[in-house]
Amino acid sequence: MARDTEKEPGRLKTMWSIFKMTREHDKRALPLMLLAFFGPIIIVTVLAIVFRQDVLFLILWIVSGVLIGLMLMMMTLTWRAEKIAFAQIEGRPGAVGSVLKSGLRGNWTTSEMPVAVNPKTQDAVYRAVGKPGVVLIAEGPQQRVARILGEEQRKVKRIVPNVPIHVIEIGPDSPLELRKLTKTMRRLKKTLARAEVMAVANRLTSLGQSSLPIPKGIDPRRVRPGRPR
Repeated sequence: MARDTEKEPGRLKTMWSIFKMTREHDKRALPLMLLAFFGPIIIVTVLAIVFRQDVLFLILWIVSGVLIGLMLMMMTLTWRAEKIAFAQIEGRPGAVGSVLKSGLRGNWTTSEMPVAVNPKTQDAVYRAVGKPGVVLIAEGPQQRVARILGEEQRKVKRIVPNVPIHVIEIGPDSPLELRKLTKTMRRLKKTLARAEVMAVANRLTSLGQSSLPIPKGIDPRRVRPGRPR
């Protein structure tokens, strides 16, 4: 019991820090959080009055509205905080790897480190294997990353010729935002069974990964944006 009591202030302090960071960099965050909190309370109170229920029933409705409001407020805070964090790391080397490592769950095999990288520009290609097949994610401008992306596609086709290959590009000239990467990957058409995913991933390990130095990504859920100048 004592340990649980000691942990609670840490969680509260963390949430307060996230709230302050979010409010500082997102002026819409606080109004949206207040709307998310008070909206359900107002709605359930009005409904209780309209249906003319007794006082106990009204209190229960209001309590339910408060609980729903708290949940929606926390969801809003998480949503706005992650949006800020992703915006801060987008375009930085290693950002894609960090998102793949922390954002993909289930039957996916991936790595925080790229499978191919240009040491001069730090443009990189990452690989993930899941039920949709093999997904290659290019990090960098399309023209610069095209060569190493093409080379990686040819390698994968040679090792697993009958497996679908999907290409996703993340960069300054790509319409896809970094924060939508994992959602886009999950929406790809599933063609492999779970056992096939493991088999493909094992075969591709023979390709190895790039040993060239590249900064590891920044966890979007832990990054602390710098103060605006």
